[in-house]
Amino acid sequence: MGTVQAQANMSLDGYVAKQDNSIGRLFDWLQNGDVAVPTPAGDFTIHLTPTSAEHLGRWVSGLGALVCGRTLFDVAQGWNGRHTLDVPVVVVTHQVPTDWVEAHPDAPFSFVTDGVEAAIARAQELAGDRVVSVAGGTIARQCLELGLLDEVAVDLVPVVMGAGNRPFFGELSAEVSLGNPTTCIQGDRVTHLVFPVQR
Repeated sequence: MGTVQAQANMSLDGYVAKQDNSIGRLFDWLQNGDVAVPTPAGDFTIHLTPTSAEHLGRWVSGLGALVCGRTLFDVAQGWNGRHTLDVPVVVVTHQVPTDWVEAHPDAPFSFVTDGVEAAIARAQELAGDRVVSVAGGTIARQCLELGLLDEVAVDLVPVVMGAGNRPFFGELSAEVSLGNPTTCIQGDRVTHLVFPVQR
């Protein structure tokens, strides 16, 4: 089985989105360089610095599946049936959106209604020995609390968003220790970090 990694673009004060789910300046670094990088799905092109382009390229090439919650799926409108990163997506939900499934019969999306452990297991089946990436938020918190995460990846953005926004992990029931970063890459207006989860 591959690594299970929570990943997010995060502000210095720990937020991954505003309260209304907008992202503020968290993704500005995806358009601040000279290296044109088409997304795997070909839906748009980002412009990165050489350092960030190399880092992102390595990450994308090792990615096997994504896990997210229903809120992100709805906000993104199901990515129109094909995620930007062009990998299978497992959505944790209380109810399968049957109308969406019928409208996108060939979409590589799985909807899991029996919790995050089942969702991670399904994603690992799809990913094989490649990385399973868990979107930040409620699902990442549950995975961390259940001991399902191997790593936490943060694209740290030098902006302070202020109180009332959405934190990466929310309120944990207990403290979790991470190891020293195995990746620490300085980009432009972003620092790419990967921390191992200590068990």
